[in-house]
Amino acid sequence: MEMIKRFLGDQEGATMAECALMLALIALVCMAAVTIIGTQANALFREIANNLVRP
Repeated sequence: MEMIKRFLGDQEGATMAECALMLALIALVCMAAVTIIGTQANALFREIANNLVRP
């Protein structure tokens, strides 16, 4: 019975899982932000290139 109490009282594994989940979520948000910003920057540079006067 004492071993079950110690097992249920140990929060180290849960904390590690929470940290891993938060890290995965942060990585996903960063990848989405970079993709969106990259797409917008590409469109802006393409518009600038199309508006340049060619000699």
